[in-house]
Amino acid sequence: MGQTVVEKIAQAHMAEGPDRPLRAGDFLSVRPRHVLTHDNTSAVLAKFRGLGVEKVHDPRQPVFALDHDIQNTSEENLAKYAKIEAFAREHGIDFYPAGSGIGHQIMCEQGYVTPGAFVVASDSHANMYGALGAVGTPVVRTDAAAIWATGTFWWAVPRSVQVVLEGALRPGVTGKDVIITLCGLYNREEVLNAALEFTGPGVAHLSMDARMSIANMSTEWGALVGWFPCDEVTLAYLRRRRATLAARGVARFSEADLERWAAAPPAPDRDAVYAGRIELDLAEVTPRVSGPDTVFVTQPLAEIAAQKVPVHKAYLLSCVNGRSEDLEQAAAVLAGKKVAPGVKLYLAAASREVEEAARASGAWQTLLDAGAIALPPGCGACIGLGQGLLEPGEVGISATNRNFKGRMGSREARTYLASPAVVAASAAAGTICAPEDWPVVEPRRRWTELAPPSGVAERVEILPGFPARLVGRLLFLPQDNLNTDGIYGKDYTYRELPREEMARVVMENYDPAFAQRARSGDIVVGGFNFGTGSSREQAVTALQAKGIPVVVAGSFSQTYLRNAFNNGFLCIEVPALVHRLRELFAAAVAAGERTVIPGDEVTIDFTSSTLLYRGEPFVFPALGSVPQSLVVAGGVENLVRQRLATR
Repeated sequence: MGQTVVEKIAQAHMAEGPDRPLRAGDFLSVRPRHVLTHDNTSAVLAKFRGLGVEKVHDPRQPVFALDHDIQNTSEENLAKYAKIEAFAREHGIDFYPAGSGIGHQIMCEQGYVTPGAFVVASDSHANMYGALGAVGTPVVRTDAAAIWATGTFWWAVPRSVQVVLEGALRPGVTGKDVIITLCGLYNREEVLNAALEFTGPGVAHLSMDARMSIANMSTEWGALVGWFPCDEVTLAYLRRRRATLAARGVARFSEADLERWAAAPPAPDRDAVYAGRIELDLAEVTPRVSGPDTVFVTQPLAEIAAQKVPVHKAYLLSCVNGRSEDLEQAAAVLAGKKVAPGVKLYLAAASREVEEAARASGAWQTLLDAGAIALPPGCGACIGLGQGLLEPGEVGISATNRNFKGRMGSREARTYLASPAVVAASAAAGTICAPEDWPVVEPRRRWTELAPPSGVAERVEILPGFPARLVGRLLFLPQDNLNTDGIYGKDYTYRELPREEMARVVMENYDPAFAQRARSGDIVVGGFNFGTGSSREQAVTALQAKGIPVVVAGSFSQTYLRNAFNNGFLCIEVPALVHRLRELFAAAVAAGERTVIPGDEVTIDFTSSTLLYRGEPFVFPALGSVPQSLVVAGGVENLVRQRLATR
């Protein structure tokens, strides 16, 4: 059984893990090439110092880029930025001050991301690095602090889904249209928490900027990785970047590296195992708009243009669509035109270098002449900071990547996402429209779910202090997408409650009777995407306080899974068990029971990676030394302290 490219790249960066080829579900310790932090560097710094560490393990790993709140010139924010810069100087860490650009763009254009590398960021849009043939994936702040301290962090290998691209885009159709189309066609969690491998003959027809847009917004689609193969487009981009960097005296990769990537680019094995396959003919893609207020509802541009949706604010900015190609396309639409009365168009490049290139080409001046309001290169309005936020009742059309309610201002505003050309045309017209007429075309939905290989129970060596076996009463919570607010309500999130009180309110918003019915030692079995929603850690620690030793689910939100093991709490994915329980207790589920307690027990044998219920075995991915160490230590911070103490 061969490996996917993500499994192979993870294997190449493994510091600790299984002594066999990695596959989906495996836990490992990864030594990433780089870890990016932005304005949240100050929060990571607090966690780092809380570990009692004085020196960064490898100063070449971290990269700091201040990009979020750069329009805030308050004394407090400037002091925070100065503290981050001082720490970078003290430890010899690469630092990009406010105004340099958005961190993800900097990582790509400054040569930190290369084919076959494993690069992470304490930010959800690290997926963008996949455009260059790397594995890019997000981490939480605790992970970033652990990387600073030890050079490593733990990772669970996700299932992989192939996205096969055929044909070529029609003129005027962009990478943004591709990812908006995919989000609308496949919105039933087909790619949730998966690693995407884009492949097929259509890839060769996509520019690097288009690939970056698609990989970047694979985050909103629900994926953890959005990987593109290294081909002539990739190599041409890297050659240009190498020449630009060399002119500044910077060498992050060599001509020999380029030759190596050309001769042997990262690639999956021919017999790699995938969880599913999506096929898309690029010729079927036309300009589309997503929203309002969700990326999963999309419309052909021709349909929404007929509705004459008024626009109050338009945005040409962000790490998904603030690059040279994007600004050139918008400028071509607005040449000789003016922004409509009553509309404000906000403009920011993804980096200072992109802005300089747009100035040199004339595109920047064209946009300013049309009435665009220039902002410094950074995140800005995309994340609801700085100038140009949406007011109640306003409609925004944006070339950004996220449009949930309140993201770019008031929750009483509406936000649509589109390509830069559509944003520019809409700003000039005053309503959402296209720069040219397009027919209504609905691409075919082509999804194939591929049967996973049959699970084989794997023998595992158990570390001292880790349970070889757990036996507990079954509590079945059948709901999919049980969010963290259901597990631990927002009313308690910012209050310091004692553990006894946390145990009394756990699951209150999901099932008010749960806390009374549940007992210490019970084994909770949830549905799919357990723990979705906000990143509050109390959704983990409240279950610990209740005495729940483990949660079994069909799948977990990636953030919940990370928070769980980072707090030393066991989570196991056993989708076959969830399907079986839904069959067994269909009547109770249909009757609306929130917590089904049949009265019998579940046995989990970690030595054989097998769960037993009513005599039926269910195999789960082996929990080797990496997750066991986290549980035994009581979480990642304790584990880091222990390992640093033994150096």
